[in-house]
Amino acid sequence: MNRRDLLKMSGMLAAGGVLPFAANAQSAPLGMRLVDVRTHGALGDGKTLDTRAINAAIDDCHATDGGVVYLPPGTYLSGAVVLKSNVTLYLEAGATLLGSGKLSDYTGLHVPENARFKHLIVSRDAENVGVGGPGKIDGQGPAYWHPSGRTEPPADQQWRDAATHYWKGDDPRPSPLLEFYRCKSVRIEDAFITNAPAWTLRLNQCEHIFIRGVVIKNPNIGPNTDGIDIVCSQDVFISGCLIDTGDDAICLKSEPAQPDGLPLVKNVVVTNCVLTTCCNAFKIGTGTHGGFENIIFSDSIIVNGAAGLKTRAIAGIALEMVDGGWLEGVTISNIRIQYARTPIFIRRGNRTGDKAGPLRGIMISNVHATGAAVTSCIAGIPGFDVEDVMLSNIRIQTEEGGTADWVARDIPEVPKVYPEARMFGRLPSHGFYCRHVNGLRMSNVEFTATSAEARPAIICDDVKNFSLDGLRSSAITGSQPVMKLIQTSNVFVRGSSAPPETKIFMEVQGNDSNRIAVIGNDLSAADQPVRSGKEVGPHAVMLAGNVSKT
Repeated sequence: MNRRDLLKMSGMLAAGGVLPFAANAQSAPLGMRLVDVRTHGALGDGKTLDTRAINAAIDDCHATDGGVVYLPPGTYLSGAVVLKSNVTLYLEAGATLLGSGKLSDYTGLHVPENARFKHLIVSRDAENVGVGGPGKIDGQGPAYWHPSGRTEPPADQQWRDAATHYWKGDDPRPSPLLEFYRCKSVRIEDAFITNAPAWTLRLNQCEHIFIRGVVIKNPNIGPNTDGIDIVCSQDVFISGCLIDTGDDAICLKSEPAQPDGLPLVKNVVVTNCVLTTCCNAFKIGTGTHGGFENIIFSDSIIVNGAAGLKTRAIAGIALEMVDGGWLEGVTISNIRIQYARTPIFIRRGNRTGDKAGPLRGIMISNVHATGAAVTSCIAGIPGFDVEDVMLSNIRIQTEEGGTADWVARDIPEVPKVYPEARMFGRLPSHGFYCRHVNGLRMSNVEFTATSAEARPAIICDDVKNFSLDGLRSSAITGSQPVMKLIQTSNVFVRGSSAPPETKIFMEVQGNDSNRIAVIGNDLSAADQPVRSGKEVGPHAVMLAGNVSKT
């Protein structure tokens, strides 16, 4: 390990590797203090509770200006470990910090507003704290789970089910397993965390967070086993992480509601990660009482197996604003999604009943999704539109195989329902369903179906200022159009093409539909370019410069 790495560990966390110190060393080169937990009585035999010894080593290190608390190879059974300022907890290769299976062993620091006040590693109001090393943190989650005994839904309902079938009701369990509350300069690197009883890693009202090379591996049947939760925190950088879990993989939240407001979730970068889950892979919400801005998610893979639908991610990308907070400035790019039920889900709702904060300024580009089974959706509620959304270079392949009777379904508004991509049931389009949106731009979007698809590729209902450039779609069986506009205005469609055997390229409905321009498209495969309802004004649609059969 070089001089720079050693300096990084002093007060923060070294970049991986094996510490070149004797087993009982009390100091390190370059003046960095190293405290071995065994010098404070830790046995590491996997049977003796080492909580007191580990905390004593942390107290010793903290009292002498900080440094590294070192766990050499061994299995350290422990309850709550309280991390203090200027201390890094480092697990050597072959070392395991094993969370106790007895809840009574988790005593110590109380953190307000947390899930259950019990944690394996916890830090409050600390600065320059870190966790890492090639060892393992094991929360013994299965010790806290019991089979639920619930009845499995029939095969045709697997798309709305979840893999999680273990639960212990309201009985408490350590959660989050690692909790950082109002901390500054937190560094978590090269850690392997497994078997979290519930939430795995939460950073709540923290600043200056660096998470790199972390592996989180929880069974997909584990209840509420979120991977990383970023709550009311700022200046966050997450990179190179591998997360495989039973609940949201990476989730940004603003909660709970407070009369004096909440810190923003701001300046968050998530990049170069691999995410696997049966819930949501990258998610904003729920718990959206405050503001979110300057969020980037890029260059990552969301992947699940092709097995039953309930084991696939509910949504690859889920952006949800439902509690009166606001979101502005999200950029998502270069994402590969494999076997997520819904690739993209954007929802503005109103669970509070008195206000619905804005959701706007969303840019999503270069997304390739295969194995989808539920339609992607952008949905506001009446009077509260999703605003300013740009989708470009989006390719979605669906296995859903929608039928014509789904097109006639009455889609409920459900403004107060918990947001989830499956909340509306089977949707009437197979590529995107857009409702209550103002300012939607799509370019170079392609929607293909692996089985017969009788629904339109795109439906827009109460959408204003819609631009579509470069639509490609699989053939639509039956009489449905490629795209349907309902009560939609200020529309510009160009550079698109009708798939083979198209009956109708565009259908327009609603007396508020107007100023619709269809210009420069290849409609030579369509029997009819546009069909309008009787209620649509005679000059609502303009066609020019299109290639047609005639």
